[in-house]
Amino acid sequence: MMRMGLLLILLFSLAGCSSEESKHKDAQPPSASIHIGEKNYKTKLGTYCWSSNNKGVCVDTAGPVELLKDQKPIHTKPGETIQFVMDYNPQPNQFHVVQINKNEELEIPVKNNQFTAPTQKGIYYYSYGVWWMDKKDKNLSHGDAFYAFAIEVK
Repeated sequence: MMRMGLLLILLFSLAGCSSEESKHKDAQPPSASIHIGEKNYKTKLGTYCWSSNNKGVCVDTAGPVELLKDQKPIHTKPGETIQFVMDYNPQPNQFHVVQINKNEELEIPVKNNQFTAPTQKGIYYYSYGVWWMDKKDKNLSHGDAFYAFAIEVK
C-alpha cells in the first residue's frame, strides 16, 4: 500500500512538472546565431534557465553532438573567423565555448564575441554557454543558456 502511495505521488509530481513546463514555454532565452564570412547561421538552443514575467523555468537537454545529430554542419574554411550574434539587450556578460571533436573537448578562447575555426579538416561541435550575471552580486545569475552548432572545416 505504501509503495502504491509513493507511485501516485511520483505520478502527480511528474504531471505537475509537465504542466508547469508547458505554462513557461514562452519563457526562453533569446536566439543566437553565428556569423561566418558573409552569412549568419542559427544555433540550436540547448540547456537553459530563464525567467519571464516573474516565472522561471530550467530545461536540461542533450549535449551538442546529440542535439545536432540530424543537422548538417556549416562549411567553413580553415582559420575563418566565427562571430557570435545575439540581438538582445542586455547582452550576456559571461561566455564559455567548448569545442568537441572525436570525443575530445577543448575550451576555446573567445575575444570580442569571436573565435577562429580550426585549421585541421574535420567536423567540430560547439557549445556556446552564456550567462547574464548580476553586476553587484557576482554569484547571482539572471539567466543562462547553451547554444549548439557544428562546423565542417574543408
